[in-house]
Amino acid sequence: MNISIGNDHAGPAYKNAIVGYLKENGYEITNHGTDSFDSVDYPDFAHKVAQDIVSGKASKGIVICGSAQGVSMTVNKYKEVRGAVCWNKEIAQLSREHNDANIICIPARFTSIPQAIALVKTFLETDFEGGRHKRRVDKIACS
Repeated sequence: MNISIGNDHAGPAYKNAIVGYLKENGYEITNHGTDSFDSVDYPDFAHKVAQDIVSGKASKGIVICGSAQGVSMTVNKYKEVRGAVCWNKEIAQLSREHNDANIICIPARFTSIPQAIALVKTFLETDFEGGRHKRRVDKIACS
């Protein structure tokens, strides 16, 4: 499975730890994030991750910024993307089971690195339940 990841200046340490975890577990990575703590614009990275989902280059995405709100707003501009801000494992699980989220949005300033890795693990290992949830998910995107 190919995972696309992007982050702004709030998330280099998070990205590097998550990428390490993903590589150890056999995932392929497309890295669009910065390795610098110098200020950058989060949409530049979030758009690239969303485009990887839309094009099929990646099956899941991870975006990281301070609050996760900006990257979430950016990726959710794409009809094919369902980005979920997740701050605990239960939210990550439900975002997959009920919402078929395909990008996890992690708030670096409100989670620890071990928490972020646990969120990613839960997100990637949880399947969409379908059923009544599919009907609802099908109503999300605007035409």
